[in-house]
Amino acid sequence: MSEHILLPEGSIEKQTTTLNLGPTHPATHGVFQNILELDGERILKATSTVGYIHRAFEKLAERRPLYQITPITDRLNYCSSPINNMGWHITCEKLLGVELPKRVDYLRIIIMELARISDHLICNSIVGVDSGAYSGFLYLMQFRELIYEIYEEVCGSRLTTNIGRIGGFERNFTNTAFVKLEKFLATYPKQLKEFETLFNRNRIFMERTIGVGAISAERALNYGFTGPNLRAAGVDYDVRVHTPYSSYQDLEFTIPVGKTGDCYDRFLVRNQEMWQSLSLIEQAYKKVQEFKGAESEVFHADSPAYYLPEKKDVYTKMEALIYHFKIVMGETDIPAGELYSSVEGGNGELGFYLISDGGRSPYRLHFRRPCFIYYQAFPELVQGGMLSDAVITMSSLNLIAGELDA
Repeated sequence: MSEHILLPEGSIEKQTTTLNLGPTHPATHGVFQNILELDGERILKATSTVGYIHRAFEKLAERRPLYQITPITDRLNYCSSPINNMGWHITCEKLLGVELPKRVDYLRIIIMELARISDHLICNSIVGVDSGAYSGFLYLMQFRELIYEIYEEVCGSRLTTNIGRIGGFERNFTNTAFVKLEKFLATYPKQLKEFETLFNRNRIFMERTIGVGAISAERALNYGFTGPNLRAAGVDYDVRVHTPYSSYQDLEFTIPVGKTGDCYDRFLVRNQEMWQSLSLIEQAYKKVQEFKGAESEVFHADSPAYYLPEKKDVYTKMEALIYHFKIVMGETDIPAGELYSSVEGGNGELGFYLISDGGRSPYRLHFRRPCFIYYQAFPELVQGGMLSDAVITMSSLNLIAGELDA
């Protein structure tokens, strides 16, 4: 669709074009729409819309017991769903007053940091694809498969994992899971280094990303940016450091930060965060190996009212049978209370605002989805840029459609 802009008398009439980028365009990486007003290929104005993938998660949660909400969180950022699962479980544990054994914390860190690497490698390799370089995508995607094999060994699922339970994990990690983890730790660093060699100083890639989609630290904070997109603008905010959870305070790591907040800095920050995640996994794995004897078999907290008992106990012990029935049928009342809990998700601060009136499901549950916040800034970031810049800006923000419209 074309529009005419009326200019002062004697001037040549200027024509603009309206282009729908999405909701079905593959470059949008999800079901959302951007209405662009173009002067040639330069963007004069962008209008973003959501609503194409509305699943009513927050209303669904008001009719479900706590453990049935875990699969809903999988469908937010499905590139790093285990972090969503753990974030929800931590929120429930705060409400219920459940204390976790240290070994469970370290196992959770391993899974969450694997999920962060999976999220970042997808984001950065797709940024490469959208800049015209497909090789990096092929180099890294095979290592996402290694991560998924670890998930599969732990819980039986790959993409939407439903991994873990309130109080810990459904089962202990098998030796095969640790063997697969060791294989990943031994092989991925070399491939990540090669990926960086392909892109970090690549002239074409730098020209496509430096200065594109930039945002200042002040504007990023005003919008409510968190995660890699905020750190790329120079703000060293990380939930794992500022509000530690799951024993992150026991481990050492640094927060990579950028300066300009453009696509190139976001790319570099995510690369550096993958190195930090590898270090965190190695540290947590060493601590897991320090547990001996009976402690090495601990994979959940002692919380029978909210954690399903072993099946053999259900068949032989009346108390276990009662707990099993109440949990499965959703007949366990939860304490009344109000709290906000957050974790450092793959693309920013993932928060859960929970209100309980003492019933069997939340009275109100709100998800703080970082992508929903980034998308508000998208029109500002692409205005004045080229059409091709809009695609790569969207990729570098790591916009995931599942988080936009809950």
